[in-house]
Amino acid sequence: MSLFSRSDRGVLSTWWWTLDRFLLAGFVGLAVFGFVLVLASSPPVARRLALPETQFVVKHGLFLLPALLLLLGTSLLAPRGVLRLATAMLGVFGALLVVTPLAGPEIKGATRWLPIGGVLVQPSEFVKPALAVVVGYMLARRPGLSGLPQALGLVAPVIGLLVIQPDLGMTFLVAAVLSTQLFVAGLPWLVLFAGGAIGVAGGWGAYHLFDHVRQRVDAFLDPDLTPYQVEAALRAIANGGLLGVGPGQGVVKYHLPEAHADFVFATMAEEFGILACLLVLLLFALLVLRGLSRLHASEDRFVLLAGTGLVAQFALQALVNMGVNLAVLPTKGMTLPFLSYGGSSLLALALGAGMLLALTRRGARLEMAT
Repeated sequence: MSLFSRSDRGVLSTWWWTLDRFLLAGFVGLAVFGFVLVLASSPPVARRLALPETQFVVKHGLFLLPALLLLLGTSLLAPRGVLRLATAMLGVFGALLVVTPLAGPEIKGATRWLPIGGVLVQPSEFVKPALAVVVGYMLARRPGLSGLPQALGLVAPVIGLLVIQPDLGMTFLVAAVLSTQLFVAGLPWLVLFAGGAIGVAGGWGAYHLFDHVRQRVDAFLDPDLTPYQVEAALRAIANGGLLGVGPGQGVVKYHLPEAHADFVFATMAEEFGILACLLVLLLFALLVLRGLSRLHASEDRFVLLAGTGLVAQFALQALVNMGVNLAVLPTKGMTLPFLSYGGSSLLALALGAGMLLALTRRGARLEMAT
């Protein structure tokens, strides 16, 4: 028996019958499992920091409910509402991004957070999904790649501010998402390869300009310099075996920095096993493929380009996090979507997922102004 009748034309009924319920269930399922992982992994981290054992669990739980409400509320929006929300987010958090290097505290050699109301907020997390939607609109409102100069004019300052922080991982993510959107918009392969060459040159420059980048790349290339947290993550994965040692029974998390955040995948591998990791990886893949399938079926160019940017962000962030945990990528502080502990990250991911749900509803389209 369904919650709503098909004959009902109310807002909630229309939402229910046009929504991709697989995507909704997948995002909510990841968020709920993420709370379980934080519950299992964070007490040892809290003890090492001389905090109450439930410190991170309580904080994550306090962010989880608003995040789910944001996800559901945003999914109710029409494409025009998604664009307005993204524009407002980009304006507010873009301004905060400008202020961050000037007024934010330096944490682990980077200035990425702003204290607002007693909570540390990372503006770049909210700029990321908003930028994908607004860039999608700029590219969609004109045929071909005519909107490229305006899109680049918006993305370039954001990348510059991210480099100043410095947050080169987020810089890579923003550039990769833009490249994906441009490719879908019709960017020729040759130009795409040229952009990749520029990216490689930028990486080479970052290697020589930033000590922490050079240290991470050198440690990745030289097994003798492998960072302690990566070695601990690999031990956790090996200890877990196929089925894991059981929830709460892992031991490596007692020594693994950021076991509840950047390295939550390793904690999951030890306690729930490789099989659970493969199931989570499969769910990520199915969500990405499902999202792309729904977007491909759309005849609206804005829905296609903005939605592709949101899907690319979700997929790339998951790949980078898991790649670091498995030592196939240099270390980078990037959360695993919905599974890692985090306030700004969780709320921003919920907004991005909600916007994707709104754009993938059946019949979603944005009427362009003529």
